[in-house]
Amino acid sequence: IALGAGLGIWGVINLLEGYGNDNPGAKSQGIKQLMAGAGVAVVGMVLVPLLSGLFSV
Repeated sequence: IALGAGLGIWGVINLLEGYGNDNPGAKSQGIKQLMAGAGVAVVGMVLVPLLSGLFSV
């Protein structure tokens, strides 16, 4: 989850830099990183409880 949050924050920073510099490349890169970060966070939030449930049985 922390990894996903870190990637998401990095994506937001890139997105803001993209808007600040009016750089479309940085903007799309920021969006990609934001999506990747959100995806990692969601996967972490879903899988960690499932996996811990499996191992505790």
